[in-house]
Amino acid sequence: MDDRNLMENMLMLEKGACDLFMHGSIEASTQDVHQTFTGSLNSALDMQQQIYAKMQAKGWYPDEQVQQSKINEVKMKFSGGSCC
Repeated sequence: MDDRNLMENMLMLEKGACDLFMHGSIEASTQDVHQTFTGSLNSALDMQQQIYAKMQAKGWYPDEQVQQSKINEVKMKFSGGSCC
């Protein structure tokens, strides 16, 4: 397993941790539990961002340039439609 695969695995695990902490925060029964999950979520999000930045710096997670027309298309899709 090379460095790229290790970083990809770390990123996926961190995203999974973020998901678990988010759901724990949403489902928390007391304020103390909610704050604990929220603090853990914020820490995990910071770690996820650091991993992503390192991968991006190595060219393993490149930015994709998107045409403005595609951005406008997505904006219209989600701003003009009916919700519920």
